Amino acid sequence: MLSCHAPGVGFVGLKTTSQRMGRSAMSSHIRQTALLGRSSGKVPDYGMAATRADVLSQVLTLIRLRGELVYSARLRAPWSIAFPKGAAHFYYAEAGTMWVRAEGAEPLAVGQGDMLLLPHGTGHLICDDPATPPAEIDSLIGEHFDRDKSVLDYGGDGAPTRIVGGLFHFEGGSLAAIIAALPLVVHIPSEEGRTPDWLHALTHFLVKESHEVEPGSSLMISRLIDLLVIRTLRTWAASQTHPRSWVGALSDERIGHALSAIHAAPYHHWTVEGLAGIATMSRSIFAERFVARVGEAPLQYVKRLKLTLAADMLASGGLRVTQVADRTGYASDAAFSRAFKAQFGYAPSEASRRRDGSAVDAASKGDG
Repeated sequence: MLSCHAPGVGFVGLKTTSQRMGRSAMSSHIRQTALLGRSSGKVPDYGMAATRADVLSQVLTLIRLRGELVYSARLRAPWSIAFPKGAAHFYYAEAGTMWVRAEGAEPLAVGQGDMLLLPHGTGHLICDDPATPPAEIDSLIGEHFDRDKSVLDYGGDGAPTRIVGGLFHFEGGSLAAIIAALPLVVHIPSEEGRTPDWLHALTHFLVKESHEVEPGSSLMISRLIDLLVIRTLRTWAASQTHPRSWVGALSDERIGHALSAIHAAPYHHWTVEGLAGIATMSRSIFAERFVARVGEAPLQYVKRLKLTLAADMLASGGLRVTQVADRTGYASDAAFSRAFKAQFGYAPSEASRRRDGSAVDAASKGDG
């Protein structure tokens, strides 16, 4: 059966109140270091022995997401469910096996204990076999879904599969380059069906909260989804070595040093020469390798990062545009506003009202 609890925009039209997650934009250490680097005119000592994990942690602090739904499911073969384009999804195969086929990707076999993310909100189907004809999720609600108990019982008389799944959205504060670097399907295979302790614990508490609704359950579920997605991304990114993005850059020690410096002091007045020196490379070779690894020029990456952090500060409602412009190193409010609007598609004064995730799409299209 599929037990659903939706803290945000509901599952196939079931609407409830959204809870926004309150993860900080970056640690107080990074904030202090960033301001120190700008005010002193010197690059802070963030350490040349920065590890891959250090850089990854810094990058992941920039991800904002809003949990929308969590559910557990018992499905019996033959079964196949199609989900439309929209929210991002996660799936944990608690028992049994299944297939996932995202639009634009080959069918993927999912084993017991595997964890999946579909971060781009791609239309997809989950099934016992790719040959099983799919039913649209909306069409199942009326006949198979018990609204009082939030239960969907679906399938035939064949092999059972149990899953824990959920829906979420990346919010506008997330750095577009981070999201764009993710594949259509992020797949974390289990080790011979054994579930990592962190995954077992998080999914256990998600299911518990969804089945035992109490005051505060919506916020708890949202934060658990946040932890689950970030932990999954960290596990996946740590295993990647070659993609052209910040993920691949983590495997390049010299580019990793430069990224570590940027994230430790995002408001410093960086130059390509300065970053090349940190990477102990010539300016031209550094610039070429940075683009090859990260997907954009060094100073463009710096600008996007600064403006992403600025959007987060403005969205919190605690600072005026003038204050944020000054903190992020812009010479004037006008210059800051022009750069901000070019990246996000709206004025800085609107940031506190723009929490719907549209900034991610705008940032990926803007030229900063």
